[in-house]
Amino acid sequence: MENQETITEAAVLGAGSWGTGLCVALADRGLRAWAFGNEPEVCDDINKRHRNSKYLPGIELPDRIRGTMSLGDVKNKALILLVLPSQVARIVLEELQEAGIPRDTTLLCCTKGLDPGTGLLMHELVEEFFPENPIAVLSGPSHAEEVARRLATLVVIGAEDQAVAHRVQDIFTLPWFRTYTSGDVIGIEVGGVVKNVFAIAAGAIDGLKLGDNTKAALVTRGLAEMTRLGVAMGGREETFRGLSGMGDLIVTCYSHHSRNNRIGRMLGEGKTLQEAVESLNQVAEGVPNAKNAYELARKLGIRTPIIDQAYEVLFEDKPTGIAMRELLERNPRPETD
Repeated sequence: MENQETITEAAVLGAGSWGTGLCVALADRGLRAWAFGNEPEVCDDINKRHRNSKYLPGIELPDRIRGTMSLGDVKNKALILLVLPSQVARIVLEELQEAGIPRDTTLLCCTKGLDPGTGLLMHELVEEFFPENPIAVLSGPSHAEEVARRLATLVVIGAEDQAVAHRVQDIFTLPWFRTYTSGDVIGIEVGGVVKNVFAIAAGAIDGLKLGDNTKAALVTRGLAEMTRLGVAMGGREETFRGLSGMGDLIVTCYSHHSRNNRIGRMLGEGKTLQEAVESLNQVAEGVPNAKNAYELARKLGIRTPIIDQAYEVLFEDKPTGIAMRELLERNPRPETD
């Protein structure tokens, strides 16, 4: 395997829009990037036409990006990115464990979700399979569509070992892609998980045509809710005021690129969850995240009124208008309580 100081190749587990966008950043840094996926047409598109037309239409990819469906092509890379839907991450990690990777391979979690059933954050799930490997996380306001077009993007790299964080930071340092480091791995990942739930709520506000005042209030109170839950899990309060908290929350609640926002908008317009998901044709992590965050908040005894209402809309068929009214009609309380 390559020396960690002279990495020339990296693997990205997940050939969707976000995985492909990160491949663009890796390729621009001079690395050969291997995009691992399970769709033959996507791999062929990447390899033969330098495109990922299914997930990133209209984007020409660098020729340093290669698509593969074989873990054998990626298992010996010095850097492996986890960019999979959280629902299937455990399955792929089991396969990667069976394939075998070197103990000094750095594993970078870029999935914004929780492991279904266990509620583990992604870095905790990776630690379960690879307890001896260096592990880091990457999060922040970073829509794949804009990363792939090389629009200015800032994210944060989190790792308990700051030497690991700085190694990853060096790889993801480009004229258009700026990274910061942090030791708060938990806080970074919680922000990435919970913001997707609030994005669905923000989209519902758009679908209900409730205006900017309502959405600004939703984002502000969502940040407070995110912080309460994250601190209870062991995150640092200041992390939620940074890129992986407030930054990611703002972009996903307001951007037309946000899949979760689109799901919420369709719910606000009266579509069923099934209709919304089918029309999206991509994974919206906020749907399973709402259930996982709801259950986690109950377990920790944390007050999360927005998450609670999102859960009831998504899983108990509550109309979005009623959910919004119930949020507004709750008993008055101090803002900082």
